Amino acid sequence: MPAQEPDRLGGAHREWLLERLGHYLGRPVDDSVPMTEYGLDSVAALSLYGDIEEEFGPLIDLDDIRAYPTVRELARHMAVRDVRRPGADRARAAFVFTGQGCQYPGMTSALYLDSAAYRGHLDEVAEALHPYLGLSVVDLLLSEDPRIHLTAFTQPALFAVEYALARTLETSGVVPVAVLGHGIGEFAAATVAGALNPADAAKLIAMRGAFMQYLPSGGGMMAACVSPSEIAELVVGEPGVGISAVNAARATVLSGEVAGLERIEAELATRGIKCRHLPVSHAFNSPLMEPVVPKFEAVARRIPAGTPRVPFYSTVLGRLASEPLYASYWTEQLTSPIRFADAARGMFGQQTPTHVVEIGPRPVLGPYLRRMGGPACIPMCPRPETDAVDLAGVISALGAGPLAAELAGA
Repeated sequence: MPAQEPDRLGGAHREWLLERLGHYLGRPVDDSVPMTEYGLDSVAALSLYGDIEEEFGPLIDLDDIRAYPTVRELARHMAVRDVRRPGADRARAAFVFTGQGCQYPGMTSALYLDSAAYRGHLDEVAEALHPYLGLSVVDLLLSEDPRIHLTAFTQPALFAVEYALARTLETSGVVPVAVLGHGIGEFAAATVAGALNPADAAKLIAMRGAFMQYLPSGGGMMAACVSPSEIAELVVGEPGVGISAVNAARATVLSGEVAGLERIEAELATRGIKCRHLPVSHAFNSPLMEPVVPKFEAVARRIPAGTPRVPFYSTVLGRLASEPLYASYWTEQLTSPIRFADAARGMFGQQTPTHVVEIGPRPVLGPYLRRMGGPACIPMCPRPETDAVDLAGVISALGAGPLAAELAGA
């Protein structure tokens, strides 16, 4: 992937950091070169941390100096967290990435044709995916190919679209204060957070989709307006069924053997609770995914484990994940319930975003987020024909975000 344009977020913080490093090192520093390459040792790093604490207050942790190794990255991190900066009382955007099921033929085609920025980012991801898919994701989308509904193509195509959408926002000046992904949306979230590089993420998601595609059919998924505790007893009695997602307090999705789902549905009907079967090819996040685990783990072990550099809220753990995302994380994600509600509530409480941008080809998570009493939710693709005008509207709605004050004076 080509180098990103110089980041304009944190300009004032960057200049301050450059001055302090010049003081410690006795020479000018390039803001894009890791500070350790200039000889910044642990003693100097500790002194720099003390300077930051004195100047800005408890803005960062000491480990952040290692987690954000260049002046540019550290300045950006500081700017997002600095509540004293001009405009900090304005928009703070969190990115929430949708999961499988929101795809459709031709998704984001109009935006691809209209927006040079989006086109460039999607082309880059399509190139990374091509060796594994044997075709271009761009061609798949522009031709409105119905194969988009095949899991082997759905998952990489959604990853490509969501990652490109997020990067388009970032290069337009909208920088996330936190990220969260629903199901396969976690791959885009982790990549935007810096825990995966795009090439490794492309390999993981392509192999994941292919392995799942060739699982035997026969599984299903079913949504019910119940809490996990209300349904736990019924699930225990059906070993072929599991809770696959908890999207809100009373929005639970079950996944597994169809016969087991139907028995649970019949019991819930006696309690006056209606269920809805989802149109899926496989029983995702269920015991039926177990055959995929060993071979997917073999692939994931060859991918370096990265630590998120942007607050990453895990729907596997249901909380902020600040630890490296090892192969075990991605294999556990195959069968674990999606703890979306827990992760979203944690993000709202800890990061206090004023806006959530739902990043995906169409909005599906907004109703759940609104039930939690969260911040304003803005869909990046509000309609199937989303184009550059819609993109401009999203950027405008977030124009008072983390970059606003600095862009205004740039």
